[in-house]
Amino acid sequence: MTHKELEEGSELRLDFTKLAKASACGEDLLPAVAQDADSGEVLIVGYANRLALETALKDGKATFWSTSRNELWIKGATSGDFLEIMQVLVNCEQNSILYRVRPAGKGACHTKDSDGRARKGCYYRQIAEDGRLEHL
Repeated sequence: MTHKELEEGSELRLDFTKLAKASACGEDLLPAVAQDADSGEVLIVGYANRLALETALKDGKATFWSTSRNELWIKGATSGDFLEIMQVLVNCEQNSILYRVRPAGKGACHTKDSDGRARKGCYYRQIAEDGRLEHL
């Protein structure tokens, strides 16, 4: 399956091996969620290590650890679609963080809509009654 089919297709193909892949990257990680501070919409779910969190706090931009490239990922560094941090929240068990952000670009997702624009967030499809994906 190509990335295009995965990211734009209507076939449900959830990657239940993602956590195993993330843990195999050799970094100590925790889930990091980016939420629009104004609308409450969840934009991205990724992972952060200590360096990503320290960079986010220092630079004021949502920062993650890319488990596929095994490198620091400052959201927007290549696209210009930064997510400016308003708050960083920690859950009760201190095993995940929530970046409350304001998008400073055209969108938060690396995929584009049918008009070629960056999507506002990464959650742009829903599971239909027949089990297939449909665009919102």
